Amino acid sequence: MSPTVSADNTAWTRTALIAVASAAAIVTLSMGVRQSFGLMMQPVGSELGISREAFGFAIALQNLLFGLVQPFIGAAADRFGTRPTLIGGSLLYIAGLVLAASATGATSLGLALGVMVGMALSATTFVVVLSAVGRVVPDAQRSLAFGLVTAGGSLGQFAVVPLAQGLVGAFDWRIALWILSALIAFIALLAFGLPGRLRRGAAAPVIEGPELGEALRCASRYSPYWLLNGGFFVCGFHVAFVGTHLPAYLVDGGLSPAIGAWSLALIGLFNIAGSWLFGLWGGRHSRTGLLAALYFARGLAMVIFLWLPLTPVSALVFASVFGFLWLGTVPLTSGAVVSMFGLRQLSTLYGIVFLSHQVGAFFGAWWAGRLFDATGSYAVIWWTSVALALLAAALSAATREQRAWQPA
Repeated sequence: MSPTVSADNTAWTRTALIAVASAAAIVTLSMGVRQSFGLMMQPVGSELGISREAFGFAIALQNLLFGLVQPFIGAAADRFGTRPTLIGGSLLYIAGLVLAASATGATSLGLALGVMVGMALSATTFVVVLSAVGRVVPDAQRSLAFGLVTAGGSLGQFAVVPLAQGLVGAFDWRIALWILSALIAFIALLAFGLPGRLRRGAAAPVIEGPELGEALRCASRYSPYWLLNGGFFVCGFHVAFVGTHLPAYLVDGGLSPAIGAWSLALIGLFNIAGSWLFGLWGGRHSRTGLLAALYFARGLAMVIFLWLPLTPVSALVFASVFGFLWLGTVPLTSGAVVSMFGLRQLSTLYGIVFLSHQVGAFFGAWWAGRLFDATGSYAVIWWTSVALALLAAALSAATREQRAWQPA
């Protein structure tokens, strides 16, 4: 039977509830395992003689490919269905982890964690599952559902990362990767909780939107869509810079490494609340207006953090505030894409926007390290991040959340 939503624009169906729960669990596993790789930097480097730069490049390559292949994975999901895409992605993810567990040097590690896992992430995370959830959730609840699924990424940070750390400590990093690959296998099972391939006919009245070629032509000419891309680039820049370099910045400032670890934990904790609330608010207010407020709040939080003396309290408060603003952009941005183009090509069109996010992430992580090496300080990258936050706020405020495509 083709997936449909209830005739009531606000009532949740059993199918919708199962889809949201399955999608959140998939993102929890996929993103949780991904976020555990940093724990393995030192043991992997020590055993294989790999520098931190080489390990970091593998992760940077992973981020870049995560975004670069997203539009193609999205198009595949739109054409062939969510379930085959998720199953194929989970198998590639498992293969990448198994190869990483057998790595003998930087090349094999880069192929495994960089290329294979990077491509697998694009098929087992937000773009694919959000499109599937959007087809079965009532219109009025779609932003909330997107927020709940997005929160799964932070839940993974709490559930999977501590598990991975325990496995590395109890065994070693190779065995830990084998066990984590077994967790990824559950994604293939959870895929069956999401709606299958769209069928023509019954699904047509529910799944509105242009055909792929028309959607791409329309998007290429629609300036608000590119403004969304610009804002999401900044989001990726912020997330990668803070997530990668905040612990080192705090240690450089005289704080203990434990404060850095707690800061990342608080970012994940408060992101759960932020993703849910921004998703909820996105169903009631202008999504682009909320995006403008969110980006402005990020910039303000960074300015206050830089002006205050660096203490454990200021670091943890900043992490909590920034965590609340962390990925609230996802339900708002994906919801705005739906408003502009409908649901049919969401995986492809949001995949393009997500590519902008990952390109921003690549530059955020890389430039921060490069500028630190050149200046001995993170000051330039902090103030660059503030300026980008204000730019993203302006771009979002200028974005019209209007339908770009009209049915014939």
